[in-house]
Parts: sequence; structure tokens; C-alpha cells
Amino acid sequence: MNMELILLILGNAIMIFGAIGVLRFPDLYTRLHASTKTDTGGAMSILIATALLATIAPWTIRLKLLILTLLIAMINPMISHAIARGAHKSGIKPIAVVDMYAKDNP
Repeated sequence: MNMELILLILGNAIMIFGAIGVLRFPDLYTRLHASTKTDTGGAMSILIATALLATIAPWTIRLKLLILTLLIAMINPMISHAIARGAHKSGIKPIAVVDMYAKDNP
């Protein structure tokens, strides 16, 4: 299999797992985590595969795809942090609470 095909399949699988996470997780914060991480990884691998597949396109197309990949890697975490901060400041509480220092944890 070609590297491009592997990256496309990987990117699509990551995006599907993200969609499942958004549907299954209970609150805004866990859904945001699932969507942001998988969106970043999935989109980046799809864009890199597209840049590798663009053999007949001029080099400027490949450069634009790689710049877009870098922008997604930088901007996506900042946007998710802003959404989570806005939700926290507006009083939205997480549903699932995990206390790692509780006595009943193994």
C-alpha cells in the first residue's frame, strides 16, 4: 500500500472515532476533547496525504497544503481552549468527575 493511502485511511478512521466520541461522551468538555484531538490528527493526516498525492499540481499547491496543516496544528488547540474557558466562565460544570486521590480507586 502507498503511504498516501495509509494516511488517508488513518485520517478517516481518526475522524470516525472522533464522531463516535462526540456522540458517546457525556458533557461539553469530554466532547470537546474528542472532537479537537481527532479533528487535528485526522485533518492533518488527510492534508499530508493530499499534498503527497498532488504530483501533477505545481509545488505551490503542496506548499499551501502543508501551511494549512501547520495552521491547523497551531490554531485548533487554541480554539478548543477558548471554547472550554468560555464554558467554564459561564458556569457549565463537567458531568463526569474523576478524583484520582479517592480511597476507592485501585
